[in-house]
Amino acid sequence: MDTGAGTALYPLHRCKTIYLVRHAQGVHNVEGHKDVRAYLSPALLDAQLTPLGWSQVDCLREHVTKCGLAKKIELVITSPLLRTMQTAVGVFGGGNYTDEVSGSPLMVEGAGHSGRQAISSLNCPPFLALEACRERLGVNPCDKRSSITKCRTLFPAIDFSLIENDEDVLWEPDVRETREAVAARGMKFIDWLWTREEKEIAIVSHWGFLRHTLNMYGKECHPTVAQELNKQFANCELRSMVLVDRRMLGSDTHTCNFPGMDVGEASKN
Repeated sequence: MDTGAGTALYPLHRCKTIYLVRHAQGVHNVEGHKDVRAYLSPALLDAQLTPLGWSQVDCLREHVTKCGLAKKIELVITSPLLRTMQTAVGVFGGGNYTDEVSGSPLMVEGAGHSGRQAISSLNCPPFLALEACRERLGVNPCDKRSSITKCRTLFPAIDFSLIENDEDVLWEPDVRETREAVAARGMKFIDWLWTREEKEIAIVSHWGFLRHTLNMYGKECHPTVAQELNKQFANCELRSMVLVDRRMLGSDTHTCNFPGMDVGEASKN
């Protein structure tokens, strides 16, 4: 018998589905495409989305609604940078917010000079901001986040409770995070997802973070799968992945499982 099976079986309770999203087009993407030195411009601090970026958000929102994904996602995790939070709430948030509706909006009107209406926090999953899925740290001002005080003002219904410092203490003006450090941070973040009970999680992050993290995971895969993982993300691209617990990080059994009885037990009843 050939033991080199091309497939694998894992118990369903040891699997999660994650949806990786790169933020929509930001102003830094446009300026950096014209001149790579523009990434060093202080004017691009915590870069926001462009009008085209918001159009990309609207297109992805329409897609996740039509394919039913919007109703399946139990949690949205976002990097705490302006462009990722704008993308996250625009794609996965509720409808337009009105004063008559109770609860805080996910995004206030015009957040980040967007000119967009406020976005409701009703009829959508919870949103959690995490430093762990930020873009590669250091040097480029576009990758330095705003204060959490400001973020809470612009995105009142996003949960920032797991971010320890109000100001950005991780970004350094003269030290660029190595690719290896980004990948290690990304893999630690993916492992952390097993501490969450949600099974369907959307993660809105950045080109560099996604690229370096997936490149590391691709080293364990068949070359064809690795090539797929290593493909660079376009702006506002979404990819579905299955996360498998191979190290017994999870312990629950699936709710659909049923223990059954062996023949001896059955004969006693």
